[in-house]
Amino acid sequence: MAYDELLAVRIRAALSGQSGLWEKKMFGGVCFLLNGNMACGVIKNDLIVRVGPEKHIEALSRLHTRPFDFTGRPMAGWVVVSAPGFATEQDLKEWLRLGVEFAETLPQKRK
Repeated sequence: MAYDELLAVRIRAALSGQSGLWEKKMFGGVCFLLNGNMACGVIKNDLIVRVGPEKHIEALSRLHTRPFDFTGRPMAGWVVVSAPGFATEQDLKEWLRLGVEFAETLPQKRK
């Protein structure tokens, strides 16, 4: 399954210098993990962001978002953002900030 390689490049550039970051192929796309915890990723042409349970409802209230429903059950604390929602670098960085902030609250996992 193909995913938006340009979006992955944009994410890599925005997160360059972030310590503890690595990539992993998941969900038919690519995910970006911080200390072993997923922060964000790309599936097809969409950005997925792990915002956490406390910011889930607020994130879903934004334009161009929907619940992350990969298995038929929405995953709490995760949102899917369609392309218009991360069209600008500022928008993309704001979503990535939310994902990184939540991932930083989780215990470190081994690579």
